[in-house]
Amino acid sequence: MSYYFSTIQEVSFEEAVKRVTEELKKEGFGILTEIDVKEALKKKLNVDFRRYRILGACNPPFAYEALQTEDKIGTMLPCNVIVQEISDRKVEIAAIDPVASMQAIENPGLRDIAEQVRDKMKRVIDNL
Repeated sequence: MSYYFSTIQEVSFEEAVKRVTEELKKEGFGILTEIDVKEALKKKLNVDFRRYRILGACNPPFAYEALQTEDKIGTMLPCNVIVQEISDRKVEIAAIDPVASMQAIENPGLRDIAEQVRDKMKRVIDNL
């Protein structure tokens, strides 16, 4: 089982970030965190890295339900989506498969929540 869904788009990096943010919003997700990996690695290690951004997406109703079901689930939230530059005007967008990531937790109540979130994440990727 793969732990993510992905697509490759022939758009600029910033356009890819914009599009995935819009698709996430359509599915009820907001971006809680945004990490510019290229900038962080340059600042911390003084190394060059491709454009790579991690978007921490959260769907509040599902997050609330999951937190009520499993109080330590916050260690696995938010759902991460990455945007990484492959080449000029070629960008990969990948999102976590929550069902795969939740397999480590022995709480059957999370399965239904994870499946619903997976369906939403898959739609985000499919609609790009």
